[in-house]
Amino acid sequence: MFRRMQYLLSWGTLLGISAWLLLAGCSPRTTDSTADGHSITNYQVKGVVKSLQPEEKEIVIKHEEIPGYMMAMTMPFSVRDTNELRGVKPGDSVEFRMRVTETDGWIDQLKVTAAAAPTNSAPPQNSETNSPKGFRVLPNVPELQVGELVPDYSFTNQFGVPIKLSQFRGQALAVTFIFTRCPFPLFCPRMSDAFSTAQKELLKRTSGPTNWQLLSISFDPEFDTPGIMKSYGQRWGADPKHWTLATGSFDQIEPFAVSVGLYFGRGVSIADQNHNLRTLIIGPTGRLVKLFPGNEWTGADLAEALLEAAQTK
Repeated sequence: MFRRMQYLLSWGTLLGISAWLLLAGCSPRTTDSTADGHSITNYQVKGVVKSLQPEEKEIVIKHEEIPGYMMAMTMPFSVRDTNELRGVKPGDSVEFRMRVTETDGWIDQLKVTAAAAPTNSAPPQNSETNSPKGFRVLPNVPELQVGELVPDYSFTNQFGVPIKLSQFRGQALAVTFIFTRCPFPLFCPRMSDAFSTAQKELLKRTSGPTNWQLLSISFDPEFDTPGIMKSYGQRWGADPKHWTLATGSFDQIEPFAVSVGLYFGRGVSIADQNHNLRTLIIGPTGRLVKLFPGNEWTGADLAEALLEAAQTK
């Protein structure tokens, strides 16, 4: 009897270990290293292609949830080899490997699993606006030009206190737009990392202008409450004396965002959210001094731009 129980226990243990190994081997998440020793986390992802720009080595994919890392979302990904995009077209269902380091991210091993269904029909119309369904009319605000006075938009800071841009008059103000649920290192985290780097650089200076401020504004206000923004700021080491994190209503945020060329989805699920990046410098008189499109700039660049703007009249 004892031998039989021992045999059953051993066999059960082996089955358990085998099952664990099988699951481990099929895990959608793996880790390896770059040539210089940095860690790369790899995720196996599925999604549907929304658009692509092979000449820019970029593809926009509406991807499924990536457990433990990112909710379902629509976002642009970069590839390092344009051959990855050969034969791929909008509407295709795809599988790919997403590779993420602490500061970078890209995809490879892209393959089409189901071709886009052919369609000759016009996009469905929204009877209220006579626009394609899913599209809407943006606020009618002029594009803000360098040298122009920035309107006095209102928001709510991370402590639940109403604020206005005019409160920063006399300061050089850097403004960026983020949402806290965005984890991909090339997007919102890169903006916040650059702000954190600029803050550290400016705080350690013993000479030069001290009239500078940072402002991060969420364009996901339904989720990003003041409390969420406060926690997010703490995660990035935001000094409340110099770095404000703000939220508000869409009607407060959207006109400002649109005026500087930021696009994002309003009233769409986070799975359909797709956005670009805009960061701007406002001078002490409240006029736009500089606009940083995209993410091809650094925290050091931002710090220098703030110091230069702080000295403008």
